[in-house]
Amino acid sequence: MLMYMDRQTLPNVATRVTREFGLSQEDYGNIEMTFGYAFAAGGFIFGIIADKWSVRWLYPCLVIAWSAMGFFTGMVETYAGLLICRMLLGFFESGHWPCALKTTQRLLSPDQRTMGNSVLQSGASFGAILTPLLMNWMLVGRTEPGLWRKPFLVIGSLGVLWLIAWFALLRKSDFAPPAEPSAPNSMTAPSEAGRSGGEASFLSIVYSRRFLVLCVIVACINICWQIIRSWLPKFLQEGRSYGESEALYFNSLYYIATDVGCLGAGAASLWLVKRSFTVHGSRSLVYGCCALLTSLTTVAAFMPKGWLLLGMLLVVGAGALGLFPCYYSLTQDLSARHQGKVTGLLSLVAWLPSSYLQKLFGRLADKTESFDYGIALTGLLPLVGLFFLWLFWDRPGGSEPTHGR
Repeated sequence: MLMYMDRQTLPNVATRVTREFGLSQEDYGNIEMTFGYAFAAGGFIFGIIADKWSVRWLYPCLVIAWSAMGFFTGMVETYAGLLICRMLLGFFESGHWPCALKTTQRLLSPDQRTMGNSVLQSGASFGAILTPLLMNWMLVGRTEPGLWRKPFLVIGSLGVLWLIAWFALLRKSDFAPPAEPSAPNSMTAPSEAGRSGGEASFLSIVYSRRFLVLCVIVACINICWQIIRSWLPKFLQEGRSYGESEALYFNSLYYIATDVGCLGAGAASLWLVKRSFTVHGSRSLVYGCCALLTSLTTVAAFMPKGWLLLGMLLVVGAGALGLFPCYYSLTQDLSARHQGKVTGLLSLVAWLPSSYLQKLFGRLADKTESFDYGIALTGLLPLVGLFFLWLFWDRPGGSEPTHGR
């Protein structure tokens, strides 16, 4: 929740910021690109660290660090300062996923993880729901220069509250490593097993076909999610002439829809497993349904202002976030020992292309004076990931268990 509150503060005031700093759409795309490149680099770095250091201490250090960067964004006076703050915000936020997924991996069995990851991911939606509402209260109806800084200062201060809750609720014993999967439910290829008591080496995981499939999936779903996340407020205000208040309220509604989609994906996967679907089969089916929903951007992007457009965007949002619990659960079955490094490396793969495409999206918007073409194309990418999942994911030998570790 906090991660997305700090991240989404800028997109929600993007029109004010670009106007005050005199930025083009490509300039704004450069800000998102800088954030993404830093997130990509930090994800791998903190993934390695998360496998070596205690997540119980690493996680709170990162939350305080990115909260501070969000706070300092509200104090910058130049475009360069804005770039630096967003770069450092992305770098420290990148450590969230290695730490978070290592935590849910420790606490939950494989058949529970898709639902557990849905609850985890739903915090992103909750934060994105709250942020526009807070900003609407602070900003709408007021036009004085620099007012956009206030939300950064308020939201950046909230990390301290999480720090208290973290140490109050969790103990060192909660992070004891789980037993490595030894049955065919393990996502490690048979040729990779048997090392170090059944645990594959990190390099053998990286060179496995399943890891390569996950690289394609995460790149596709992250591009879709990040492009829409970054540009939706501008699409509504500058592309469809919605007022700032209308755009902010819809942004909250959009992330309510993403939360419903995220939790619905986890619940659907759990329901299917309880009705004798394999764990992998349930994840694949849920992923496919969500990918079909995101492809509706090809329709929504060319619809005029109105309730039908907004309703279509809500459906797209539900599908876009519902993809992630399925992906996270697939990564968690690769390795317990190397979870941090696996998550970090996949984060690098996810953010490098999506970051560069932020710049290209802005350039396309400048040239065409429209956000429509970029929005239309981005929703099709999860279908590419679905193709790779169904065609190239090698199935384990034997019958896959549905319950237990």
